[in-house]
Amino acid sequence: MSASADAADAGRPAGAAQALGPAEATGPGAQYAPHPYLGGRTAALRALAAWRMRWPGAPRVVVVTGSPGSGRSRLVAGFLMLCDPEYRKRLPLDNLDPATVPPDLPAPAVPDPRGRTSAQVLWLLADHLGLAATRTEDIFTELAAREEPVTVVVPDVDLAGPVRPANEPARLIRDVLTPLAATPTVRLLADVPRELAAELAAAAPGGQVQVIDLDEPEWADPEGLVLHAETALTPEAGAPDLPYTTDPDARRALAEALARRAGGSRLTVHLAVRSLFALPAPDDVDPTDASQLPATVGEVLDLHARRLGAEPLTLRQMLAPLAFAEGDGLPVELWRPLASAVAGHDMGPALAEGMLLAAPFIEPVEQAEPADTDGAAGDGSGNGSGGRTLLRLVHPVLAAEVRSGLADARDAQTRIAMALLQAVPQQNWSLADPYVRDYLAAHTLDAGLLPQLLTDPGLFAHADPVALRAAVEAVPPDQLGAPAHTYLRTAPLLTRSGAPAEMRAALLETAFVEDGLQPYADALHGLGFNLPWRTLWSLPLAGVVSVAPAFLQPQVGGEGGKGGGEAAGGSRPVAALVVPAGTPGARPLPDSDTALLLHDLLRPGHLDADAAQMRRPSEDEQTASPYGLSRGADYLRVWARESGEVVTALLSDTPFRDADLSPEGVLLVATERGVTARQITAPAPAPVPELAPERRQAPLPAPSPEAGPGAVPTLPAQATGTAPAADAASQDRPQGVEGDHS
Repeated sequence: MSASADAADAGRPAGAAQALGPAEATGPGAQYAPHPYLGGRTAALRALAAWRMRWPGAPRVVVVTGSPGSGRSRLVAGFLMLCDPEYRKRLPLDNLDPATVPPDLPAPAVPDPRGRTSAQVLWLLADHLGLAATRTEDIFTELAAREEPVTVVVPDVDLAGPVRPANEPARLIRDVLTPLAATPTVRLLADVPRELAAELAAAAPGGQVQVIDLDEPEWADPEGLVLHAETALTPEAGAPDLPYTTDPDARRALAEALARRAGGSRLTVHLAVRSLFALPAPDDVDPTDASQLPATVGEVLDLHARRLGAEPLTLRQMLAPLAFAEGDGLPVELWRPLASAVAGHDMGPALAEGMLLAAPFIEPVEQAEPADTDGAAGDGSGNGSGGRTLLRLVHPVLAAEVRSGLADARDAQTRIAMALLQAVPQQNWSLADPYVRDYLAAHTLDAGLLPQLLTDPGLFAHADPVALRAAVEAVPPDQLGAPAHTYLRTAPLLTRSGAPAEMRAALLETAFVEDGLQPYADALHGLGFNLPWRTLWSLPLAGVVSVAPAFLQPQVGGEGGKGGGEAAGGSRPVAALVVPAGTPGARPLPDSDTALLLHDLLRPGHLDADAAQMRRPSEDEQTASPYGLSRGADYLRVWARESGEVVTALLSDTPFRDADLSPEGVLLVATERGVTARQITAPAPAPVPELAPERRQAPLPAPSPEAGPGAVPTLPAQATGTAPAADAASQDRPQGVEGDHS
């Protein structure tokens, strides 16, 4: 969650609690200063500190939950500040309730699930802990065998996943957090939506789990909510000079009324205050008049619209595209066309005149220049362009409220998806807005239309593979066509390698040939890519021992074998494949349990000829070839003989069994899946992707101590940085559901 969203979750402006002093603290810890980031939550912090201290009788697993907008994310973030050795130096620990301050221990492992798949989260944890596991089940086994317990904190479970409609939070609970909770050596704290909390709590043995439901009286902290509201209304927190902000009694009365009316929702209070301050001439608010105070997030929207003389429906139609937005937000250029699509009429005038109407509920996000500008999304974020402004709603709960308030949310999503599709210039994905290219699949998934979209090889190549894969995997397999199945089996290779669009197209081109979808492979060659090869043919052969280019000499007075005549030079280029004995069409080799299978090198087709007619290329013929070949653990590199520079590389999601390069520049490759022949066409050196164990996202930097009271502390986490170069051990990890670290 972003820093500003954290502030919204707390129900007050960022840093506002720092204005609270010891005299303002109330309740059991009245003699102590409040937590400078939370301004309350003493009971919950004591429970979390007991868990961290491993006090006798303390639970091994803690599940923090509550209704949307209750502040659970902010609670966990505030607690992590107390657990991070470096961040503790910035906090007034001596002034805090000692029962809320855990001991100075090494920081817990904090795998951040925001925008990540369950597999990414699990391997992020494994790599941080230095585990040697190569399969997911091995991770849990290795954790269970540890002598010392490991402490793991997983915040923001509700924000997991590259695309919202794929429902990654449920998978994260099932595949990662539930097994962690059942592992005796793991001490787990997780921030979980209420609908998933019971499932996670049931995974730990009885007596080892505690559920902190922030809506329950034991944890609700109503006085803390009043303090949040009261602090947000102070001029020191940025409030304008108004009777109910400058007069302490009036401010306290309004804060109590807001908190009482909101029923414990930090978000409702926060949005209500933002709404008041966005009015062009804020009027006095009567705290005794319940009709002037919202009880829910939805009422904040409706009340704000009426105060500005607008229809609540107009406000919701304005916010609808942002409520459905994926990733970091919606490009500002797309707001008007998508809002018009949802409303069924031009929303341009409403947007131009309604900035005060929408302002309390929107925040801008500046999108930085990415490292990869062709849409490869090398950091896994899905961002394919830089230097522009995105817009998003200030909190995911607000987005859910806007979606639920529409008469037909699926119809609205369908309209958005169609508008995005129409925004692709000339149906050319290379010209599409990066947001359209990367997230159209998510919108069509939510609209129930994704299978119809998954027939476009251009989309497969250009879209961010992390986001597209997550969307496609959410579709029942029986609803997917053959091209989509080919994409799914290739996607782990695309995501793990972080390959740019052109290399993704090349890998998909071969996959389509392997699966008998030649028209889709041909289509990729017509999309403007400079593909490094053209796949000539593919054979699904198991157990291939070796491959080699050769020439089939013509028989005297006869043909050079079934299937065609001689090449221009009198001999025919072929592929000689050593395969297990009994392979159909292969001739047994003497004194061996293998056989020789001959195949035309340049086109599909077996050949029936004797091995005596075959000869290998001479040294002079090989030397005259424009290309050379080198091989690694899970890659092949083709380099230009003249310059020595690598012109392309081939990555594989299955182990290589053998490979060779013919004088004509045809690359023969045998894997566990079979044999392929690729005509190398790369004319110049090209970037060479590598398989990496994972692609990490660097954490946001924490604010400096002198950043001031408005600075919002970011979530402490373990060091991540840039993924190191893959070594042989990490590259051998399996792909797919178990081993993909993308």
